[in-house]
Amino acid sequence: MTRRVLVARLDSTGDVLLCGPAVRAVAAGADEVWMLCSSRGAEAAGLLPGVDRVLEWDCPWITANPPAATPERLADLQALVTPGLFDSAVILTSFHQSPLPLALQLRLAGVPFMVGASVDYAGTLLDVRLRPGEDFPEELPEPLRALTIARAAGFDLPEGDAGRLQVVPGEPPANLGAGSPVVVHPGADAPSRRWPAEHFADAVRLLHAEGLDVVVTGGRGEMELTRLVSGDGAFARDLGGSTDLAAMAGLLERARVLVCGNTGPAHLAAAVGTPVVSLFSPVVPAVQWAPYGVPVILLGDQDAVCRGTRARECPVPGHPCLSSVTPGQVAEAVQALARTDVREEAPV
Repeated sequence: MTRRVLVARLDSTGDVLLCGPAVRAVAAGADEVWMLCSSRGAEAAGLLPGVDRVLEWDCPWITANPPAATPERLADLQALVTPGLFDSAVILTSFHQSPLPLALQLRLAGVPFMVGASVDYAGTLLDVRLRPGEDFPEELPEPLRALTIARAAGFDLPEGDAGRLQVVPGEPPANLGAGSPVVVHPGADAPSRRWPAEHFADAVRLLHAEGLDVVVTGGRGEMELTRLVSGDGAFARDLGGSTDLAAMAGLLERARVLVCGNTGPAHLAAAVGTPVVSLFSPVVPAVQWAPYGVPVILLGDQDAVCRGTRARECPVPGHPCLSSVTPGQVAEAVQALARTDVREEAPV
């Protein structure tokens, strides 16, 4: 009989990429791994080694801008997961999320064995319940948190797998050329995590003046931003709106350095071994969410008053935790990492 395991991670692209080592651990001990993700995370799940099938469902209690919790939406989840006939489920969550609502729905769908981490009493909803702060430290990098949950379910990485992030990259953009560019990604989903666009533009001009090949990337809704940052193509190639996640991974695999905020491409760069200049707003802890397993230079005031607030909009006028970082500091950090030829492996 096929041992089919459901791995659930119901938030965004970066969150899904960070659970890659846990997914590979499950894949090493299962015949099939299906992954349950939101519409924002499904594309990333499709790039993870070990995932056989992706199920897509937007969750009312985890997804940003969540849909309404209605009987119809929960019935959609039941209809999605029940045919899978899963032997077990590994529910991956961050410190501020609960696995229990999903565990209840999966129990009703007939999943016989479930593992998750919860500060709340789980009753019969979880067969193995890890207690954050007791069974593992709260301030644990997200990939290690997810791997800890997978190990509690009886899965571990195979011998020789060092536990770093991994994806299967696609082909980079055809017009990339033969070199290794510096990639600048100015966008981020939450305004609190964005360095000012004018600072990004000034940094790109500095990097161009230093003779570096620069590429600016962004989603389809960020094309005005990428035009501004690239100087309308005068100082960098503007690839805004022209790369899906697989092509972005291929581009980052070729890149010397990525410059970005705390956003999905930072973790995509880590998954292909590319160093990151991280403009990191401290609204979430860097120890948990900084790019994992690659050389990183972290910029931004990590002791700012917004620290740990998880705010999506900056609560402090002027956004000082990031606006205090100068374009010159970013250019210096890029040059420092560009001289680094070390592709570090993450400890497990």
